[in-house]
Amino acid sequence: MWNSFWRSRDRFSLDQLRYLTDQLTKVQIISEVNKGFVIEALRSIAELITYGDQHDPSYFEFFMEKQVMGEFIRVLKLTGTVSVPLQLLQTVSIMVQNLKNYMFSNEYINYLITYPFDFRNEELLSYYISFLRAISGKLNKNTVSLLVKTHGDEVVSFPLYVEAIRFAFHEESMVRTAVRAITLNVYHVGDDSVNRYITSTPHKDYFANLVSFFRKQSLDFNKLLSDTQLNPGPDSMSAIIAATDEIEDNLYYFSDVVSAGIPDVGRLITDSIMMVLIFPLLLPSLRVMPNNDMQDGAAPSLYLLCCILRIVKIKDLANTIAGSLFYPSEAFTKSSQGFHSDGVLVQNDCTSSNLSLREVLLAYVTKGSDVLVLGSLSVLAILLQTKELDESMLDGLGILPQRKQHKKLLLQALVGESSGEEQLFSSKSNRDGIGTDINVYHIKIKEQYGVSFLPSDVGISPRIHRFQVIDALVNLSCRTNISAEILWDGGWLLRQLLPYSVSEFNWRHLELLKISYKSYASALVEEVRGIWSDLLISVLCDEWRKCKRAMESSSPRKEPNCILLLPWKISSGGHIPEGSSFAAGKRMHELVKVFVLLHQLQIFTLGRTLTEQPLIYPPGDLPANCRAQGSGLDVSGPKAGTEVSLGHAVPCRIAFERGKELHVYFLAISLGISGWLVVAEELPLKKSHGVVRAVAPLAGCNPRIEDNHAMWLHLRIRASSLPFIDPVHFKDFRKKKTRASVDGRWTLAFKDEETCKSAFLMTVEEINFLSNEVHRRLKPLLDLETSIDLPGSTFCSPKDSYRTHPN
Repeated sequence: MWNSFWRSRDRFSLDQLRYLTDQLTKVQIISEVNKGFVIEALRSIAELITYGDQHDPSYFEFFMEKQVMGEFIRVLKLTGTVSVPLQLLQTVSIMVQNLKNYMFSNEYINYLITYPFDFRNEELLSYYISFLRAISGKLNKNTVSLLVKTHGDEVVSFPLYVEAIRFAFHEESMVRTAVRAITLNVYHVGDDSVNRYITSTPHKDYFANLVSFFRKQSLDFNKLLSDTQLNPGPDSMSAIIAATDEIEDNLYYFSDVVSAGIPDVGRLITDSIMMVLIFPLLLPSLRVMPNNDMQDGAAPSLYLLCCILRIVKIKDLANTIAGSLFYPSEAFTKSSQGFHSDGVLVQNDCTSSNLSLREVLLAYVTKGSDVLVLGSLSVLAILLQTKELDESMLDGLGILPQRKQHKKLLLQALVGESSGEEQLFSSKSNRDGIGTDINVYHIKIKEQYGVSFLPSDVGISPRIHRFQVIDALVNLSCRTNISAEILWDGGWLLRQLLPYSVSEFNWRHLELLKISYKSYASALVEEVRGIWSDLLISVLCDEWRKCKRAMESSSPRKEPNCILLLPWKISSGGHIPEGSSFAAGKRMHELVKVFVLLHQLQIFTLGRTLTEQPLIYPPGDLPANCRAQGSGLDVSGPKAGTEVSLGHAVPCRIAFERGKELHVYFLAISLGISGWLVVAEELPLKKSHGVVRAVAPLAGCNPRIEDNHAMWLHLRIRASSLPFIDPVHFKDFRKKKTRASVDGRWTLAFKDEETCKSAFLMTVEEINFLSNEVHRRLKPLLDLETSIDLPGSTFCSPKDSYRTHPN
């Protein structure tokens, strides 16, 4: 019958729609015999209605006149298998998504929404959620009125919303994501009666439940971190990244909900976040223990605070969190719990000192580990950049940027407020106490959230708080056990607070920075004779430009990512053997970054303009009888296969392959701040000339004559570049095995001890030439006073040009 029908009728005709509908009405029971027909009829009707909606309105008129949706409902009630409900949900979803005409003018859609499907079948649940999402995608002020029941002007029933949020916390993330899309479609309709409905009891509990679910995620995240630290595995990082992605997705959902502009929703979310998460869990974790030991268990709290402040843009939320930082942690420990470093939630014992949380953050900066320093700096930086935060709150915290500080004082002077003019043109500030805006939030914290403690920083001048922040940041800049990347973040924050008054940034701070600078300058001099001396100036020039951009940018990181607060993420990744040249390169790179930061900070503190390039001397004259010049090489250096003069070369033997020894010539060459080790094979038809067989860097070769064989010269062979400085190359480097970061070795055999010693002395001499030139060019930068007084910067170029020394 079915096949004969398709042969006799046009597939997309109105007759076919009539036939299918008629056949569907005749179905009184669904069995294995006719189940296939019912499923195919449902699918075909959806296809026909979609086609007709685009070409002939009579299709949809027929659909509505014959109450075909009613037939769908009747068929649904007949079925005892899951395949028919699956097809029915898919059929209706297709029609809802594709029809220009709407199908919401009767109760059939709401009946399907509330139908008791067997959701133990995961596929059926997936189709059902897709069905709800399709409906929500068609919502506007007109269609939503067809899906709600009202009493007067008030909505009393909204099945789409109520049924959707039943699955808001489903174990399957795809289901949760779809439910969020549905709710956002509802929130953005902008219907006042619907908005009142979702913020009324009991539906408003959804927002509190969201935060409770987020709290559970936070606890699971903390346990994941703790377990990973104890038992790291190959999939640990991917699990952590997935967890942080979900945490941030949750917060972005909060932000999207608030952005819909529904009255009271922002307040409901703020209250829940403060009462369920911030006060009982996160703030109590920020403590300095009695033995002054800094706890890395605070890292998850710092991470979550950063994410909340950065993503959820609610004015009351930001200011309440900031206002809470004036309280000691004891204010939040009564009947509350906090993250513990072992990953377990434990009852706080209120034994920590009476420091305010603001002071705890600064204590982390001056004494904490990399993780705690970065976490505290991130919190302060995000607060400073949060537009929703009142400027008086920033001022009270001591992190009001200098540009805003000056604007505020100028305004006070213009309106004639007491001491405003004096503050504007004086190095000292006479303001006492914190602003009235802060007091408003302290009253709210007490009366609305029941915090009975008094803020420990009440009545203290913001100037003193500003001094404390600057003091902590200066001390951070002088720490030697913190990574350069994090010190740059601290430098950025310090830069925002400069210029300064002498009451906030004093001679002691200048002296501390100067002492630290001289220490790093001395260490930089040692690197002049180090393994990577040939790259020292190019790395320094590159980091100078990067640091200048970082200090002048609007945020400490181009794209802040709170996962950096995790301890295993701070390292650049990949195992590098400690004794290898790559390990020395990483230390050199860190040293240069800190040196550049300290140099630029001192220029800032002196009110000088920062140059685009570091102040170094240009290339000097080449020494007389330069081996490089005599070898016929240019600044690009030797390359395998090129011709080279062997006038200064020393004959030797080397085995490039096991059992195959070659008679070659060895040459050590330096050219300014570059240098190479060259092995060349003599050309048979051109005496005193050879073709380059192998090239290696001169710097770091560490020449050594074998103790037991005085005719053997050992040379360490390092890579020609530092891959972790270039992100593109570093990706490939990290994929390689550990062996890729192990240094190579050449062993050259000479005809006698004298020839071997001659090759050794030639190598040492060229290393000295290279190191001396690097040192000469760096001299103006190593002496801060000299470099500041120089009329202008010279250029940094990886390919310097040189003048030949006159004979």
